Amino acid sequence: MQATKTNPGNYFEDFKFGQILKHATPRTVTRGDVALYTGLYGPRFAVQSSDAFAKAIGYAEAPADDLLAFHVVFGKTVPDISLNAVANLGYADGRFLKPVFPGDTISTTSEVIGLKENSSGDTGNVFVRSTGRNQKGETVIEYVRWVMVRKRDKASKAPEAIVPKLPERVAPEHLGAAVPKLDVAKYDFDLSGSPYRWGDYAVGEKIDHVDGMTLEEAEHQIATRLYQNTAKVHFNQHTEAKGRFGKRIVYGGVVISLARALSFNGLGNAFHIAAINAGRHVAPCFAGDTVYAWSEILEKAELPGRSDVGALRTRLVAVKNRNCADLPLKNADGSYAEGVILDLDLWLLLPR
Repeated sequence: MQATKTNPGNYFEDFKFGQILKHATPRTVTRGDVALYTGLYGPRFAVQSSDAFAKAIGYAEAPADDLLAFHVVFGKTVPDISLNAVANLGYADGRFLKPVFPGDTISTTSEVIGLKENSSGDTGNVFVRSTGRNQKGETVIEYVRWVMVRKRDKASKAPEAIVPKLPERVAPEHLGAAVPKLDVAKYDFDLSGSPYRWGDYAVGEKIDHVDGMTLEEAEHQIATRLYQNTAKVHFNQHTEAKGRFGKRIVYGGVVISLARALSFNGLGNAFHIAAINAGRHVAPCFAGDTVYAWSEILEKAELPGRSDVGALRTRLVAVKNRNCADLPLKNADGSYAEGVILDLDLWLLLPR
């Protein structure tokens, strides 16, 4: 009798409250990864683009883009959590705690903190807190996400429903750990591409980031493979042609990175993502779609003991196949407007 050695992935019934998942494979972030990430999305933030700029203000060298690090941490979780997922539903309580530099090796573990079967009986929502650590064992990124996962057997008994209580936002006193004390006098606002500091933004201000970027089939698959994300829905046209959309879905992280890169035009000195307060992939994105973005300033905060940087809580909205001149978000009935694909609540740090 031949036993299978392939990994079928976990179904909803396989998850247990309190379960700890130690994910394969540790990943060393290289300068090649950084270059490829830049080629895929075109981010232009000076701190991540220039060793000389970063060293002048207090870094040892230019750190990797925050979202490159986030996607590497996320990608490690996919074979154990998302292989049989229908959709990634949301994020909360995400914190960036240490910078990631080329040469750092990242590994990830996850804890199951909630389970809830859906009324259809076909799927259930799994809540996990995932933690990425570097080669020294230091936590670099920690976040919660919840994902809808298929059941192996619809008739199987549902577990007791446990839905974790999550904070509306990360408190300002928990921000900024990944940013060294900056020498703002050496922060060159000509070279950074924007004259605007933390104090130049106002709560309620809305910024159309203007530019759009069209996604190609090869690009989104290369991006997803860069993070060793193995979710089937992004790659296998043979099976997805028979699915509900008839084609491959773009990994939601690609949309996040595109929107973040586009936000440079208007938030050019918001060089660091300090936290992900909440997030929702509102609608799917496909190859051939053109992504635009706009932001709203929700809150401003000073950081305890720091006069070098301040925090802006921003709502980053990504939209497909329509520009953001009218700042599309919600309809009168509370539903999302046509074309909205991402609604992301972030804390960003800027020099003061």
